[in-house]
Amino acid sequence: MLPFKKVLFPVDYSASCAAMVPYVKDMTRHFSADLTLVHAYALRPVFVNRDIESVLVYSDVAYADPKIAEEARQVEGQRLSAFATEEFPGQRPNLLTEEGEAGAVIHKVLQHQGADLVMMPTRGDGVIRRFLLGSVTAKVLHDVSAAVWTGTGTAIQGHAPTVPYKSIICALDETPESEAVLRAAAAMAKSYQASLALVHVLEMPPATPEIDFTPYRQDLIDAGHTHMRSLKDRLNLDVPDVVIDAGVADGIREEIVRRKGDLLVVGRGHDQGIVSRVWSRLYSIVRDSPCPVLSI
Repeated sequence: MLPFKKVLFPVDYSASCAAMVPYVKDMTRHFSADLTLVHAYALRPVFVNRDIESVLVYSDVAYADPKIAEEARQVEGQRLSAFATEEFPGQRPNLLTEEGEAGAVIHKVLQHQGADLVMMPTRGDGVIRRFLLGSVTAKVLHDVSAAVWTGTGTAIQGHAPTVPYKSIICALDETPESEAVLRAAAAMAKSYQASLALVHVLEMPPATPEIDFTPYRQDLIDAGHTHMRSLKDRLNLDVPDVVIDAGVADGIREEIVRRKGDLLVVGRGHDQGIVSRVWSRLYSIVRDSPCPVLSI
Protein backbone atom coordinates (compact mmCIF):
# COMPACT_ATOMS: atom_id res chain seq x y z
CA MET A 1 0.00 0.00 0.00
CA LEU A 2 2.77 2.42 0.89
CA PRO A 3 4.24 4.43 -0.66
CA PHE A 4 1.11 6.00 -2.09
CA LYS A 5 1.46 6.46 -5.84
CA LYS A 6 -1.97 7.74 -6.90
CA VAL A 7 -3.94 10.21 -4.77
CA LEU A 8 -7.57 11.12 -5.43
CA PHE A 9 -8.83 14.45 -4.06
CA PRO A 10 -12.61 15.03 -4.37
CA VAL A 11 -13.25 18.77 -4.68
CA ASP A 12 -16.47 20.52 -3.59
CA TYR A 13 -15.05 24.07 -3.16
CA SER A 14 -16.07 24.23 0.52
CA ALA A 15 -13.96 25.77 3.31
CA SER A 16 -13.08 22.27 4.52
CA CYS A 17 -12.01 21.33 1.01
CA ALA A 18 -9.74 24.38 0.82
CA ALA A 19 -8.25 23.48 4.21
CA MET A 20 -7.32 20.08 2.79
CA VAL A 21 -5.05 21.51 0.10
CA PRO A 22 -1.83 21.79 2.21
CA TYR A 23 -2.24 18.17 3.31
CA VAL A 24 -2.85 16.97 -0.25
CA LYS A 25 0.19 18.91 -1.48
CA ASP A 26 2.34 17.39 1.24
CA MET A 27 1.19 13.83 0.57
CA THR A 28 1.67 14.01 -3.19
CA ARG A 29 5.06 15.71 -2.94
CA HIS A 30 6.29 13.46 -0.14
CA PHE A 31 5.55 10.28 -2.08
CA SER A 32 5.97 11.74 -5.59
CA ALA A 33 2.42 10.60 -6.22
CA ASP A 34 0.15 11.36 -9.15
CA LEU A 35 -2.78 13.58 -8.17
CA THR A 36 -6.30 13.49 -9.56
CA LEU A 37 -8.91 16.11 -8.69
CA VAL A 38 -12.52 15.03 -9.17
CA HIS A 39 -15.67 17.13 -8.88
CA ALA A 40 -19.15 15.61 -8.94
CA TYR A 41 -22.00 17.92 -9.89
CA ALA A 42 -25.73 17.80 -10.61
CA LEU A 43 -27.88 19.72 -13.06
CA ARG A 44 -30.69 21.11 -10.95
CA PRO A 45 -33.45 23.45 -12.18
CA VAL A 46 -35.25 25.50 -9.57
CA PHE A 47 -35.72 28.84 -11.31
CA VAL A 48 -34.95 30.36 -14.70
CA ASN A 49 -31.43 31.74 -14.66
CA ARG A 50 -28.90 32.08 -17.47
CA ASP A 51 -26.07 31.64 -14.99
CA ILE A 52 -25.62 27.86 -15.14
CA GLU A 53 -23.58 27.89 -11.90
CA SER A 54 -26.48 29.41 -9.97
CA VAL A 55 -28.75 26.70 -11.31
CA LEU A 56 -26.26 24.03 -10.24
CA VAL A 57 -26.04 25.30 -6.70
CA TYR A 58 -29.70 25.47 -5.81
CA SER A 59 -31.60 22.44 -7.09
CA ASP A 60 -31.66 18.64 -7.21
CA VAL A 61 -33.33 17.36 -10.38
CA ALA A 62 -31.13 16.67 -13.40
CA TYR A 63 -31.79 18.46 -16.68
CA ALA A 64 -32.49 16.28 -19.72
CA ASP A 65 -31.50 18.91 -22.33
CA PRO A 66 -28.19 17.72 -23.88
CA LYS A 67 -27.17 21.29 -24.70
CA ILE A 68 -27.54 22.43 -21.10
CA ALA A 69 -25.74 19.31 -19.92
CA GLU A 70 -22.80 20.07 -22.21
CA GLU A 71 -22.70 23.71 -21.07
CA ALA A 72 -22.68 22.55 -17.46
CA ARG A 73 -19.86 20.12 -18.17
CA GLN A 74 -17.79 22.92 -19.68
CA VAL A 75 -18.53 25.31 -16.81
CA GLU A 76 -17.62 22.73 -14.19
CA GLY A 77 -14.50 21.75 -16.09
CA GLN A 78 -13.36 25.37 -16.25
CA ARG A 79 -14.11 25.84 -12.56
CA LEU A 80 -12.05 22.80 -11.57
CA SER A 81 -9.21 23.90 -13.85
CA ALA A 82 -9.17 27.34 -12.19
CA PHE A 83 -9.13 25.69 -8.75
CA ALA A 84 -6.18 23.50 -9.75
CA THR A 85 -4.24 26.45 -11.16
CA GLU A 86 -4.77 28.52 -8.02
CA GLU A 87 -4.30 25.82 -5.38
CA PHE A 88 -1.70 23.57 -7.03
CA PRO A 89 0.68 25.88 -8.91
CA GLY A 90 3.58 24.03 -10.44
CA GLN A 91 1.71 20.72 -10.35
CA ARG A 92 -0.21 19.13 -13.20
CA PRO A 93 -3.00 17.14 -11.57
CA ASN A 94 -5.44 15.10 -13.61
CA LEU A 95 -8.85 16.81 -13.68
CA LEU A 96 -12.16 14.95 -13.81
CA THR A 97 -15.70 16.32 -13.63
CA GLU A 98 -18.75 14.10 -13.78
CA GLU A 99 -22.45 14.51 -13.20
CA GLY A 100 -23.82 12.31 -10.46
CA GLU A 101 -23.95 11.60 -6.74
CA ALA A 102 -20.55 12.35 -5.23
CA GLY A 103 -20.01 9.02 -3.49
CA ALA A 104 -20.88 7.04 -6.59
CA VAL A 105 -18.65 9.24 -8.78
CA ILE A 106 -15.70 8.81 -6.39
CA HIS A 107 -16.20 5.04 -6.36
CA LYS A 108 -16.37 4.93 -10.17
CA VAL A 109 -13.22 7.02 -10.56
CA LEU A 110 -11.37 4.78 -8.11
CA GLN A 111 -12.34 1.72 -10.12
CA HIS A 112 -11.06 3.25 -13.35
CA GLN A 113 -8.05 5.21 -12.06
CA GLY A 114 -6.74 2.74 -9.50
CA ALA A 115 -5.89 5.38 -6.88
CA ASP A 116 -4.53 3.95 -3.62
CA LEU A 117 -5.42 6.95 -1.42
CA VAL A 118 -8.50 9.18 -1.19
CA MET A 119 -8.14 12.47 0.71
CA MET A 120 -11.38 14.22 1.72
CA PRO A 121 -12.91 16.18 4.62
CA THR A 122 -15.99 15.21 6.60
CA ARG A 123 -19.00 17.33 7.53
CA GLY A 124 -18.24 17.49 11.24
CA ASP A 125 -18.55 21.26 11.82
CA GLY A 126 -20.90 23.05 14.19
CA VAL A 127 -22.80 22.03 17.30
CA ILE A 128 -25.24 19.80 15.41
CA ARG A 129 -23.23 18.78 12.35
CA ARG A 130 -20.29 17.52 14.44
CA PHE A 131 -22.49 14.50 15.22
CA LEU A 132 -22.74 13.71 11.49
CA LEU A 133 -19.94 12.14 9.52
CA GLY A 134 -21.40 13.14 6.17
CA SER A 135 -23.09 10.73 3.79
CA VAL A 136 -20.42 11.00 1.08
CA THR A 137 -17.53 10.36 3.47
CA ALA A 138 -19.43 7.51 5.13
CA LYS A 139 -20.12 5.92 1.74
CA VAL A 140 -16.47 6.19 0.71
CA LEU A 141 -15.24 4.74 4.01
CA HIS A 142 -17.66 1.85 3.69
CA ASP A 143 -17.42 1.07 -0.02
CA VAL A 144 -13.88 1.63 -1.27
CA SER A 145 -10.84 -0.56 -0.75
CA ALA A 146 -8.31 2.27 -1.06
CA ALA A 147 -6.90 3.99 2.01
CA VAL A 148 -8.88 7.07 3.06
CA TRP A 149 -7.40 10.17 4.71
CA THR A 150 -10.07 12.33 6.32
CA GLY A 151 -10.83 14.65 9.20
CA THR A 152 -13.49 16.98 10.51
CA GLY A 153 -13.35 20.70 9.89
CA THR A 154 -12.06 21.15 13.43
CA ALA A 155 -9.27 18.63 12.88
CA ILE A 156 -8.03 20.16 9.62
CA GLN A 157 -9.01 23.81 10.07
CA GLY A 158 -8.52 24.36 13.79
CA HIS A 159 -4.78 24.94 13.48
CA ALA A 160 -2.05 25.32 10.90
CA PRO A 161 -1.53 22.11 8.91
CA THR A 162 0.68 19.80 10.94
CA VAL A 163 2.76 18.49 8.09
CA PRO A 164 5.19 16.96 7.87
CA TYR A 165 3.80 14.68 10.58
CA LYS A 166 5.74 14.52 13.83
CA SER A 167 3.64 12.19 16.00
CA ILE A 168 1.62 9.28 14.59
CA ILE A 169 -0.81 7.24 16.68
CA CYS A 170 -1.93 3.77 15.59
CA ALA A 171 -5.15 2.33 17.03
CA LEU A 172 -5.30 -1.47 17.08
CA ASP A 173 -7.70 -4.22 18.08
CA GLU A 174 -7.46 -8.03 18.09
CA THR A 175 -8.47 -8.64 14.46
CA PRO A 176 -6.07 -10.25 11.94
CA GLU A 177 -5.85 -7.02 9.93
CA SER A 178 -4.09 -5.31 12.86
CA GLU A 179 -0.70 -6.35 11.50
CA ALA A 180 -1.36 -4.70 8.13
CA VAL A 181 -2.59 -1.54 9.89
CA LEU A 182 0.51 -1.41 12.08
CA ARG A 183 2.74 -2.06 9.09
CA ALA A 184 1.20 0.93 7.29
CA ALA A 185 1.52 3.15 10.38
CA ALA A 186 5.15 2.13 10.82
CA ALA A 187 5.87 2.87 7.16
CA MET A 188 4.29 6.32 7.49
CA ALA A 189 6.27 7.06 10.65
CA LYS A 190 9.53 5.93 9.06
CA SER A 191 8.88 7.90 5.88
CA TYR A 192 8.16 11.10 7.83
CA GLN A 193 10.73 10.39 10.57
CA ALA A 194 7.86 10.75 13.03
CA SER A 195 7.35 9.11 16.40
CA LEU A 196 4.91 6.18 16.56
CA ALA A 197 2.77 5.06 19.49
CA LEU A 198 0.17 2.30 19.71
CA VAL A 199 -3.15 2.36 21.52
CA HIS A 200 -5.46 -0.56 22.24
CA VAL A 201 -8.84 0.38 23.70
CA LEU A 202 -10.40 -2.28 25.90
CA GLU A 203 -13.95 -0.93 26.37
CA MET A 204 -15.13 -3.30 29.07
CA PRO A 205 -18.78 -4.36 28.68
CA PRO A 206 -21.07 -2.87 31.34
CA ALA A 207 -21.79 -5.07 34.34
CA THR A 208 -25.15 -6.84 34.41
CA PRO A 209 -26.86 -8.97 37.07
CA GLU A 210 -25.80 -12.02 35.04
CA ILE A 211 -22.14 -11.16 34.47
CA ASP A 212 -19.52 -8.68 35.63
CA PHE A 213 -16.24 -8.44 33.72
CA THR A 214 -14.52 -6.32 36.39
CA PRO A 215 -12.62 -9.27 37.94
CA TYR A 216 -11.18 -10.01 34.49
CA ARG A 217 -10.15 -6.43 33.74
CA GLN A 218 -6.44 -6.91 34.40
CA ASP A 219 -6.38 -10.17 32.44
CA LEU A 220 -7.91 -8.36 29.46
CA ILE A 221 -5.42 -5.51 29.76
CA ASP A 222 -2.54 -8.01 29.90
CA ALA A 223 -3.94 -9.78 26.84
CA GLY A 224 -4.02 -6.46 24.98
CA HIS A 225 -0.37 -5.78 25.83
CA THR A 226 0.55 -9.33 24.78
CA HIS A 227 -1.19 -8.86 21.44
CA MET A 228 0.61 -5.59 20.72
CA ARG A 229 3.95 -7.01 21.87
CA SER A 230 3.48 -9.91 19.46
CA LEU A 231 2.73 -7.51 16.60
CA LYS A 232 5.76 -5.37 17.42
CA ASP A 233 8.02 -8.43 17.58
CA ARG A 234 6.85 -9.64 14.16
CA LEU A 235 7.53 -6.23 12.63
CA ASN A 236 10.70 -5.62 14.66
CA LEU A 237 9.33 -2.41 16.18
CA ASP A 238 10.36 -0.78 19.44
CA VAL A 239 7.60 1.75 20.09
CA PRO A 240 5.45 2.57 23.14
CA ASP A 241 1.98 1.10 23.55
CA VAL A 242 -0.90 1.58 25.96
CA VAL A 243 -4.09 -0.30 26.75
CA ILE A 244 -6.98 1.93 27.78
CA ASP A 245 -10.22 0.87 29.44
CA ALA A 246 -12.64 3.42 27.98
CA GLY A 247 -15.03 4.04 25.13
CA VAL A 248 -13.17 3.45 21.87
CA ALA A 249 -13.51 6.96 20.40
CA ASP A 250 -12.94 8.69 23.76
CA GLY A 251 -9.94 6.53 24.63
CA ILE A 252 -8.26 7.10 21.28
CA ARG A 253 -8.92 10.83 21.46
CA GLU A 254 -7.36 11.04 24.93
CA GLU A 255 -4.23 9.26 23.73
CA ILE A 256 -3.93 11.56 20.70
CA VAL A 257 -4.17 14.60 22.97
CA ARG A 258 -1.70 13.14 25.48
CA ARG A 259 0.89 12.40 22.83
CA LYS A 260 0.15 15.48 20.72
CA GLY A 261 -0.59 13.26 17.75
CA ASP A 262 -1.07 14.85 14.35
CA LEU A 263 -2.14 11.72 12.43
CA LEU A 264 -4.18 8.71 13.54
CA VAL A 265 -3.91 5.42 11.64
CA VAL A 266 -6.75 2.88 12.01
CA GLY A 267 -8.14 -0.16 10.20
CA ARG A 268 -11.43 -0.31 8.33
CA GLY A 269 -12.46 -3.92 8.93
CA HIS A 270 -11.90 -5.30 5.43
CA ASP A 271 -12.11 -8.78 6.90
CA GLN A 272 -15.90 -8.83 6.97
CA GLY A 273 -16.00 -12.20 8.72
CA ILE A 274 -14.74 -10.66 11.96
CA VAL A 275 -16.34 -7.86 13.94
CA SER A 276 -13.69 -5.19 14.43
CA ARG A 277 -14.22 -2.93 17.40
CA VAL A 278 -12.29 -0.12 15.72
CA TRP A 279 -14.27 -0.51 12.46
CA SER A 280 -17.61 -0.58 14.28
CA ARG A 281 -16.66 2.72 15.96
CA LEU A 282 -14.86 4.25 12.98
CA TYR A 283 -17.40 6.99 12.31
CA SER A 284 -17.24 8.21 15.91
CA ILE A 285 -13.44 7.91 15.91
CA VAL A 286 -13.18 10.14 12.82
CA ARG A 287 -15.82 12.54 14.13
CA ASP A 288 -14.13 12.96 17.53
CA SER A 289 -10.46 12.83 16.51
CA PRO A 290 -8.58 16.11 17.07
CA CYS A 291 -6.29 15.25 14.14
CA PRO A 292 -6.73 13.76 10.65
CA VAL A 293 -7.38 10.02 10.36
CA LEU A 294 -5.79 7.65 7.85
CA SER A 295 -7.95 4.53 7.61
CA ILE A 296 -6.40 1.48 5.97
